[in-house]
Amino acid sequence: MILALDQGTTSSRAIVFDRRGFPLAVSQKEIVQHYPEPGWVEHDPEEIWMTQLEAARQAILMAEATDKITAIGITNQRETTLLWNRETGKTVHRAIVWQDRRAADRCADLITSGHGPDITAQTGLIADSYFSATKLAWLLDNVPGARADAEAGKLAFGTVDSFLIWRLTGGDVHVTDVTNASRTMLFDIHRMEWSADLLEMLRIPRAVLPQVVKSCEVVANTEPDVFGYPIPIAGIAGDQQAATFGQACFHPGMAKGTYGTGCFLLINTGSNARTSSNRLLTTIAASAGRKATYALEGSVFIAGAAVQWLRDEMGFIRYSSEVEEVARSIPDSGGVYVVPAFTGLGAPYWDSYARGAIFGLTRGTGRSHIVRATLESIAYQCRDVLDAMALDLGEPIKEVRVDGGASNNDFLMQFQADILGIPVVRPKFTETTGLGVAYLAGLATGFWDSVDEIESQWSVDRTFVPSMLETRRAELYAGWQDVVRRTRTDK
Repeated sequence: MILALDQGTTSSRAIVFDRRGFPLAVSQKEIVQHYPEPGWVEHDPEEIWMTQLEAARQAILMAEATDKITAIGITNQRETTLLWNRETGKTVHRAIVWQDRRAADRCADLITSGHGPDITAQTGLIADSYFSATKLAWLLDNVPGARADAEAGKLAFGTVDSFLIWRLTGGDVHVTDVTNASRTMLFDIHRMEWSADLLEMLRIPRAVLPQVVKSCEVVANTEPDVFGYPIPIAGIAGDQQAATFGQACFHPGMAKGTYGTGCFLLINTGSNARTSSNRLLTTIAASAGRKATYALEGSVFIAGAAVQWLRDEMGFIRYSSEVEEVARSIPDSGGVYVVPAFTGLGAPYWDSYARGAIFGLTRGTGRSHIVRATLESIAYQCRDVLDAMALDLGEPIKEVRVDGGASNNDFLMQFQADILGIPVVRPKFTETTGLGVAYLAGLATGFWDSVDEIESQWSVDRTFVPSMLETRRAELYAGWQDVVRRTRTDK
């Protein structure tokens, strides 16, 4: 069996898979979100570690796999930044989450100073506080003694994958894989190495950086005390690249969308690191081969998190599962649009200073209209990204494979197909993030023989076919574009 550790933004999950790619056991532990200031988002690193460890041990017991785990794959919320002491293993600050916007001014300064094009040329990214580099720079500049300790080689930086591997190996191994490295805004995705220019620009000591390894190879063994015996860690990938692999998007032109806390759309571009003309990201995709595979990516910062907002802050629903029933209770949103820019707008706008707004309110607007408009906003944001992808590729996208928790919402998936005008395909197993990294670990250890074997395991649960009239589609999307234009601060 293969154990996948899936450390996400709102929970730590562990899944045990068999050779069919079937989940034998799933354990999940929620983690607390900390908002110390407006636009700041943090996690407790010890809670990340303990919830992930507890979930893993529980999943192993549930699957009766105590001595049967062949390998471990690790997938993680990307860009989230940790800095810890190499001797004690203790972090110097809470983890700064990918959603955090505290470094927005620093990124604006980089752009104003003319560094934006060079950052994009080397990393494929846009200078934005979404990525790890300026988060790390903030820690070095604001935690007392951190810079001196970093320069002395006493501190280690990592995204969540690095931190978990460090803990799992008792502090013996400090690595990250190419997909996570490609999201730091410090990694040259063409030379496949840390960029000396960017490290100097942001005053980040090379001594804090992890070694970069492949997504599919044995990189370490867990310390025996963790699970009772050493287990190879053989697959590592950022959550969106892992999901793309789990969706079997192995060929250029294949696209997937993961509907989680945010929504992340990737399209495989093969060995071509295609530069976007429409403010998308060029990133490294997970692969089992020797050569790098690339993808274009668009990141929607708020997707499932908007449903949490409806539940936790607005009190419009008691449980997230109610949202589909409420949305279906009315024929349309009554002209209401919700722009959930709670932490700014992601691709293709990249407006760190935009904030959420509701448009079209009338005396007849009720809870159901706002709930439905919030769900619809997820689909609109995804169309923004997929339209940009089609422009970059110079050809229409034929279909999109979907996964993640919100992909189980039939109303949302049908509206997504309607507003895109292309089929939306949902597989039988939608938690493809864990599955993807399990496949990577299994391929590295011979548990699975080939990518072809994995591709044969992918199967369709349901295809959502567009049923909306083109005139209605155009009308609704034009309304969305208008309200986004009014929300943006950089227009």
